[in-house]
Amino acid sequence: MSAARGSVAGHPTRSQESESTMSTIAFIGLGVMGSPMAVHLQEAGHHVRGHTRTLSKAEALGAAGGTVCASAAEAVDGADVICLMLPDSPDVEDVLIGDGAVLANATPGALVIDFSTIRPDVTRRLAGLAGERGLRMLDAPVSGGQAGAEAATLSIMVGGDAGDVAAARRVLDVLGGTVVHVGASGAGQTVKAANQLVVAGTIQVLAEAVVLLEAQGLELGPALDVLAGGLAGSAVLGQKRENFIERRFEPGFRTDLHHKDLGIVADTVRESGVAAPMTSLLAALMSSAVATGDGGLDHSALLRGVDRLNGVQDAGPDQEG
Repeated sequence: MSAARGSVAGHPTRSQESESTMSTIAFIGLGVMGSPMAVHLQEAGHHVRGHTRTLSKAEALGAAGGTVCASAAEAVDGADVICLMLPDSPDVEDVLIGDGAVLANATPGALVIDFSTIRPDVTRRLAGLAGERGLRMLDAPVSGGQAGAEAATLSIMVGGDAGDVAAARRVLDVLGGTVVHVGASGAGQTVKAANQLVVAGTIQVLAEAVVLLEAQGLELGPALDVLAGGLAGSAVLGQKRENFIERRFEPGFRTDLHHKDLGIVADTVRESGVAAPMTSLLAALMSSAVATGDGGLDHSALLRGVDRLNGVQDAGPDQEG
């Protein structure tokens, strides 16, 4: 399949000055996060060449004027920035050094920005391989879920060389409301692991608080409102409030992905030699949610696990992930 051009004919010609700030961007992985991110970059004036295994997921990018490519190798041909948004470490490895052959086909000097959440040690190894091929690589995992990707308000934690981070700003600032260089290669993934630990813990204790409030016969809405206004308030509570009240768990961030992320947390904890007992407990609770069929639901479905522990078997409406 050859590259399929989206409707770009109507785009105005940019000035020579603005042209110098624009990039040809290969974007690999156009799922619920990658698709809106790629569209934002295209609409910001960059030329985005996207590839995804499921062609229908590329429709939004094509409609925005981007180019849909048949392979990752085709997408990176001539790109000066290569963005990845993939599910797990093996997927990133396959795209970069396996069948995707991105590192082998990328233009020397290109900047690779990996928005995926993967193991820090894998990131460091891949960055080393990229450097051997004359490429620059940043790990830039994100927090904010589908809503943050769609609103371009993601929190982006970036690891890598400071000069490369500065060069990536024209891309990162389009996508994130908070963009922070947190350290050397792998540091972004380490901060993301910490983020996922905090989010999982917050969801779990909120779920337990919800069950406690209901057991005392309190109306959840007002009770959660007052919690949100005090020290117990959090972005997690703000985003997941209606999920808890209505027990509806359409995925904004799937439980099975958070389960994968807690595996990364556990590996990083072990590698670091630190004691983190809550990590093991949360990983077990998330694993239980996946084992009981909630993997395709939003991670706020940890509430269903608390319900089950309290003898509530029908813990909400059946929902497809």
